[in-house]
Amino acid sequence: MRSVPGSDAPADDAMIDGRRHGDRYRVSDEEIAAFHRDGYVHLRGVLSPEEVDDIEAVYNMFLRGEIAVEGKDFNDMTSGVHGGDIARYAVVNVMLPRRYHPEWQGNVFERRAASIAAQLCGEGMVIDFDQLLAKHPGRADAVFGWHQDQAYWIDTDDRRTATCWLAVDDATLDNGCMQFLPGSHHEPVRPHHPLHGERSASHTLVTDLQPDDVMRPVAIARGDITVHNEGVLHGSGGNTTSHSWRRAYIVAFRSNETVAVERQLGFSHSHNDALAVLEHVDGLRHERTEP
Repeated sequence: MRSVPGSDAPADDAMIDGRRHGDRYRVSDEEIAAFHRDGYVHLRGVLSPEEVDDIEAVYNMFLRGEIAVEGKDFNDMTSGVHGGDIARYAVVNVMLPRRYHPEWQGNVFERRAASIAAQLCGEGMVIDFDQLLAKHPGRADAVFGWHQDQAYWIDTDDRRTATCWLAVDDATLDNGCMQFLPGSHHEPVRPHHPLHGERSASHTLVTDLQPDDVMRPVAIARGDITVHNEGVLHGSGGNTTSHSWRRAYIVAFRSNETVAVERQLGFSHSHNDALAVLEHVDGLRHERTEP
């Protein structure tokens, strides 16, 4: 048996191994229902310890600067600073690692996550973008503000989304695990604003919690994932531990048609995308139309 502090239940390793079949991971009917009801779901043991080891080796190459990343695609999500020594970063963010390290394309996480996206969202789901998010130990300021992903994204008819968030380390409340507002995807996208001044200075968008919002922390073990959709409100707290990194590897799936529309409009999820493109997204447009 294994568990992570703050998780809702221990996991049976034999049961988990039975859900992994090559490139496929079996999602239960109950988990599919939870994803559609709550806007997210926790899936245990999507990768084996050995498979996470392989992911971690490449991940750390990015953190050590051994793989070149262009411009703002290597940045601190809390400050917007890019380039330089990552020791000063609160939340290390690497956008589109599969673009900068093509050898990673088709890795076991991508393959298994693709099977999960199809079970949760139906056929025709493809990789839209990938991302690395790492919180240094001892960084209480490594806070990822409350937001809905759709606030970052261009309006399209098919918004099916499965954002698969892999824990490379145990993710706990103390080191900054994900927190969700269950069911918030059933509401319209809330007004968002740049974390620091204008969008040109701060890519990160945030929104405010309402008085009756109760966020639910979801602690998960190394090799587990959460999957969330485009509308669920989420964020995470700082890393108050003295020793534990909180490294996450994200692969987001959307429909083939939606991704095609994004690319036609010049939107690739890169922080280097043109500002004119970044400003024409749902969250900011919604905010400007508020009375």
